[in-house]
Amino acid sequence: MQAQDGSEDAADSQQRDKEALDRELDELSSELRTVIPGVTVLLAFLLGVPFASGFPALSGFQQGAYFAAFLSTALAVVFLLGEGAYHRVRGKPYDKGLLIKTATRQTVTALVLLGVALSAVVFLVADVVFGAVVSVPLTAAVTVLIAGTWFGLPLLRRLRADR
Repeated sequence: MQAQDGSEDAADSQQRDKEALDRELDELSSELRTVIPGVTVLLAFLLGVPFASGFPALSGFQQGAYFAAFLSTALAVVFLLGEGAYHRVRGKPYDKGLLIKTATRQTVTALVLLGVALSAVVFLVADVVFGAVVSVPLTAAVTVLIAGTWFGLPLLRRLRADR
């Protein structure tokens, strides 16, 4: 039986909103669990590169590409771990909707940084192995693939769904 003032509808709506937020947070946490290990491995690999015997032989531009990859990866890790840190440091109670909004922005920022890092790593490896003739077009192709797959396709589908 529904109350005349609509309070039962409001309670149902709040329960649906809570369930939707719980699902969104679960999805986000699951996505982060798949991305974080790979980014962490990339960072670990990049941490050792400057200590390799061949690193001083890299050109200044190649060392700059390395540092761009290293810094972008490190910053990506910071943003990817943001949701967990927020959740633990903030404690309960907290605004789950705001947590999801913040963590989503941090995750997208981390993906941009990871795209930069992957492009820089591809450039560095290809430049050392094959030279600029191969590294420049290969890096451009990988960058376009990252931008298209990670950002272009989802945004295009979002726009089409909004029609």
